[in-house]
Amino acid sequence: MSISGLIVEYNPFHNGHQYHLDMSKKYTKSEYTIAVMSGQFLQRGEPALFNKWYRTEMALKAGADMVIELPTVYSCQSADIFSYGAVQLLENLGIIDYLVFGTEWNNIEDLKMISQVLAFEPNKYKELLKKELKKGISFPSARSKALEKYITITHIGKINVASIIQHPNNILGIEYIKWLFKFQSKIIPKTITRIGSNYHDKNLHNPFASATAIRNQLLNGKTSLKDLKKDLKDFIPSSSLDIIQKALENQFIPAQLKDMSKSILSIVFRKNADDLKHFLDVKEGLDSRMIHWLTTNSLEEYINLVKTKRYTRTRIQRILCHILLDLTKKDIQLFRENNGVQYIRILGFSSKGREILPLLKKKCQIPIITNLSKSYRTLNPIQRKMIDFDILATNLYNIHFLKSTNYKKNMDFYYSPIMIDK
Repeated sequence: MSISGLIVEYNPFHNGHQYHLDMSKKYTKSEYTIAVMSGQFLQRGEPALFNKWYRTEMALKAGADMVIELPTVYSCQSADIFSYGAVQLLENLGIIDYLVFGTEWNNIEDLKMISQVLAFEPNKYKELLKKELKKGISFPSARSKALEKYITITHIGKINVASIIQHPNNILGIEYIKWLFKFQSKIIPKTITRIGSNYHDKNLHNPFASATAIRNQLLNGKTSLKDLKKDLKDFIPSSSLDIIQKALENQFIPAQLKDMSKSILSIVFRKNADDLKHFLDVKEGLDSRMIHWLTTNSLEEYINLVKTKRYTRTRIQRILCHILLDLTKKDIQLFRENNGVQYIRILGFSSKGREILPLLKKKCQIPIITNLSKSYRTLNPIQRKMIDFDILATNLYNIHFLKSTNYKKNMDFYYSPIMIDK
C-alpha cells in the first residue's frame, strides 16, 4: 500500500487542482491520496472563500481519498510555519510515502539544494542573511539575496535562486523539503510543474485559470447563480460548481477579509504598541506604525497605509488575522515546545479512504478526531488549546459570512466527517 500526501487550500477547487491531484496519482502510482487542507483561514492571511466542509466535499468528489484539517495555528502563517505544521502533520500520520506538490520549477534537485541550506543554515549563509537584513529590505528578499550569494560563493550549484524564489509555489515547495530534511523524514518529495495561468493572473483566459481569477469572478456578485456556473464551467470541475451553488443557496456569502473590517479594527483600536508586540511578526517598529495609521474604518485602506516594502501586504493580513483570533507568539512557542501538531482532525473521506483508517489508527501516535463532541473531553489542555483556535475560527467565520441571523455556535462539535461513496 502506497499513500501520497498533498498540502492544499482548494480556495476553491479548480481545474489546476484537479490536474495536480490526477498527476499525483499517476506520477507516484499511489493507491491512496490524503489531502492536508487549511481550515477557515488561509496562508496569505485571509478567510477561505467557502468553509472547510464545502471544500472538503469538493476534494473528495474530485478524487481525494481523505481530507485532514491543518490546524488554524499553522494554516494562517508564513511559509515557514505553515510548512512546519503541514509537513509535521503528514509525518505524524505515519503512513505517508510521498509528498507531492506543484511548483513553477521542474527540477526538484535544485529545490533540494536550496532547502538543504535553509534546513541546516551554514554559518556563512547566516552571515550573509544578517548583512542583507541590515539593509532594511523584507525578510523574503533578504533571504533570496543571501541564498544566491551563498550558492555562488560555495559553488554548490549553478542555479538562478532569484528566479526560483520569486514564485509562491516554489517557495512553499522549498519549505516543505526543508522540513522533511529537519524532521529526517522518510517521506519522498515529488514535484509537478504547474501549467496554465500565472499564480497572480486575474484573467480567465484558459482552462487552467488562476485561483485569483476564479475568486474575482465569484466575488463579482453581478451575475445570477445560473450565469455564474456558465461563466466558470470551463475552469472549475462540475462537481465543485455544484457545491459552490449549494453553498450560495444555503445563505453563505463568499468570504473576504474586508468584510471583517470592523471586527478586526475594533480590536486593534483597543490595543497599544506594547500589546501588539505579543503577536507573531510584529517587530522593528511595526507596532507603532499599526497604531499610527488607525485613521480609517476600511481594512483595505488600513492595510495600504501600514504596508511598506519591508512590511508586505500578506504579512499585515496575517497579523490582523492573528489579532482577530488572539493567536500570540507565546501560543506558537507553547505548541512548538510540545511537539507541534497535537491531533489529526479528519474532515472527510471516501468509501475508498475509509480503508486507510485501520492503518492510520495503528501508526498514528497522536489523537485522531472524527467526532469532536466525543473527543474533546479526552484531549489534554494543550491539545484543547490548539483545537479551540479551530473552533473560534469557525465561529468568527460563520458570524461574518452567514446571511442568516440564525447562528449556531460551535459548529465544529456538530459535524462528523463527510463521507462520499465512489
